[in-house]
Amino acid sequence: MADERTRHFRRLRRLRRSARRWSVMAGGLGGTAAVLTPYAGLGLPDAAWAGAAGSAVVLAAWRWVDLRALAARPAPPAVDPAEAAARSRARLVAAVERLPVGPGVLAEVRRLRSRLALRGTTAAESWARLDRAALTLAGMTPRLTGLAEPAVLEAAAADRSLRDLANRVASVERALRLAPVEARPRLAESHRALVGQLEPGVTAYEGLVAAAAGYIAEDVRPSGEHVAASRLTEATDLLHGVAAALAELRAGKGPVRFPAR
Repeated sequence: MADERTRHFRRLRRLRRSARRWSVMAGGLGGTAAVLTPYAGLGLPDAAWAGAAGSAVVLAAWRWVDLRALAARPAPPAVDPAEAAARSRARLVAAVERLPVGPGVLAEVRRLRSRLALRGTTAAESWARLDRAALTLAGMTPRLTGLAEPAVLEAAAADRSLRDLANRVASVERALRLAPVEARPRLAESHRALVGQLEPGVTAYEGLVAAAAGYIAEDVRPSGEHVAASRLTEATDLLHGVAAALAELRAGKGPVRFPAR
């Protein structure tokens, strides 16, 4: 997509071409009217030529006025390439989100990008476990209603906190590789403390997902036979009864005949 500066100069070029085109047309029509009017005298065709020439002159004048007004305006400042790239990316993301499968595709791309950003660090394995657990919980969220709704909100907050913690672990680990020798012991201690918080947090999140699965299983499990199974059994018995009745009818009275119309 073009920025404001590009659109300004593009509009300036269009107005210049339009002004020149109407000027040429006005000159041609005016010259034709000036030659044909004295040649054949005044008449209806001469009025048409004169009207067309006058209209072209007026339009050409308006185009030149618009061109001068636009040229007098200062051109918008040039956009920073990084800002232009960010705007283009935002417009592309908005266009993809309007598609039926757009949100899912964007979410998957963001997950892959985050996982690649943590590749080679201690937090990569914990991130992968957290990602699998979060996807599993997302599939169960529509069924976690009623008493389970506060747990869903708590899980969302914990997911954000653990992902931020994983990014911190990766940042400290990368900084540890580049830090001077005298600063490494302090960074190593901070790294161990962060890892000590991340791994139990991911384990607790996985336990929450398992508890959510147990809640769904107990919430929908009937005390006896499932309703669908009982209805199928009743339908099967009904069909067996109808088939037996038809068999007895044929055995006793012969084939069933319908009256002709």
